Amino acid sequence: MNGLLPEDQYAECANGYRIHYIDQGEGDVVLFLHGSGPGASGHSNFKGNYPALVEAGYRCIVPDHIGYGFSDKPDDRDHPLDFFVECMIQTLDCAGVEKCTIVGNSLGGAVALGMALDYPERVEKLILMAPGGLSELAEYQQMPGMQKVFAVFGSGEPVTPAVMKDLFATGLMHNPEHATDELVAERMQIMGIMNGHVMATMQVPVLTERLQEIDCPVLGFWGLNEKMMPENGIMAMANNLKHLRFVLVAECGHWVMVEHEDMFNRYCLDFLTHG
Repeated sequence: MNGLLPEDQYAECANGYRIHYIDQGEGDVVLFLHGSGPGASGHSNFKGNYPALVEAGYRCIVPDHIGYGFSDKPDDRDHPLDFFVECMIQTLDCAGVEKCTIVGNSLGGAVALGMALDYPERVEKLILMAPGGLSELAEYQQMPGMQKVFAVFGSGEPVTPAVMKDLFATGLMHNPEHATDELVAERMQIMGIMNGHVMATMQVPVLTERLQEIDCPVLGFWGLNEKMMPENGIMAMANNLKHLRFVLVAECGHWVMVEHEDMFNRYCLDFLTHG
């Protein structure tokens, strides 16, 4: 497919769906799970991160969730968390991966938690950036960034590059300079092939009470200027994840891996090496 985003490999999952993923490097496996939102894809979320880990000697797998990127976009079924988890586990099966560290932000963080809870034998460590699944829907709906997403994509009006740029600059980021034209173009490319059904039918349960079941080491990040995720998620993680190192990042919104790329990469490499 022509465009800004790289198209790499496809997993023919046992459930019948095709999941696109980037697969680079050799060594221990790190799986990168992107968040939700208009035009989301794995490469667009993590293009500043996974190459640094490949260079450091890791095999990085960067999929597009079902409904996003170049993966299949079914419009005839709902998208509960279990469906996302199933697709990622089956993608790992296709890629020949038995165990990995998972990096997940937002929806990807919720999927990472779901994988660690339901398939603990497949997850070595977790790196979570403001993961979903820690608050009630009504609490999410009170967040200004989330309100903007619903306003933009519930209006029925076409989404222009200017609207997309404003959403990222004011809803997902603390520093609007990171809402680059390249990012907008990447997201617009995927918007052109998205059907919207995935965002309308996503169902993520509150996982807080189950977090104590997770036994693997966890590295958490949370931007202190977060406008998408309710801050009660901070204490949900701190009070319930037994093996947690937590980094609170000032001057940072929803995307710590974008706004503080070098710091994020350094912390991840240290955690991967030393735990």
